[in-house]
Amino acid sequence: MTDATVAEVVAELAVLEDPKARRVNEKHGDDHGVNLGKLRAIAKRLKTQQELARRLWATDDSAARLLAILICRPKAFDRDELDAMVREARTPKVHDWLVNYVVKKSPHSEELRLAWFADPDPVVASAGWALTTERVAKTPEGLDLAGLLDIIEAEMKDAPDRLQWAMNHCLAQIGIEHAEHRARAIDIGERLEVLKDYPTPPNCTSPFAPIWIDEMVRRQQVG
Repeated sequence: MTDATVAEVVAELAVLEDPKARRVNEKHGDDHGVNLGKLRAIAKRLKTQQELARRLWATDDSAARLLAILICRPKAFDRDELDAMVREARTPKVHDWLVNYVVKKSPHSEELRLAWFADPDPVVASAGWALTTERVAKTPEGLDLAGLLDIIEAEMKDAPDRLQWAMNHCLAQIGIEHAEHRARAIDIGERLEVLKDYPTPPNCTSPFAPIWIDEMVRRQQVG
């Protein structure tokens, strides 16, 4: 894959840059203005291209990195590469996509979960918590759920925003998926009041853990 191809893709992304979309994204800490539907259309056309994905990531451009995530082969990255990428992922959208679309599909995901969980960088630690939340929902065997609730109870209230959000998601997931811990999870959420006043659009579920847990459990029972 030649550098010219990378240049062509970056130029195509630049044409799609929309100042209005950038202003909206910047409110969430992101620094690109490319419509994600159009980005996905480019990814569909390019298909999987691991070497191009690596080169696009190396540009340090957020739109190019989002595209790289969509066209990469998640299992082709080694552990150290993924560790470096998470530390380089400057913006929330790039970080979230990297963790959800790449790291979760990697054979190194559990090793990285353990390495990142208590990382001194709160954004890296949030990736560890996101991987833990995935296990809470899908493969909880071997996890100390009561111990996770202890950490959340002690640390979530004062955690930096992105780490707090990830811990709150884990709290809610424990309450949703594990009935034996549900009352304690709701109690922790009610006492800490994290995201209690988060503005939630109509027809969306509040991220406030007690409301989130109750709503998802209700849906499971109806279903």
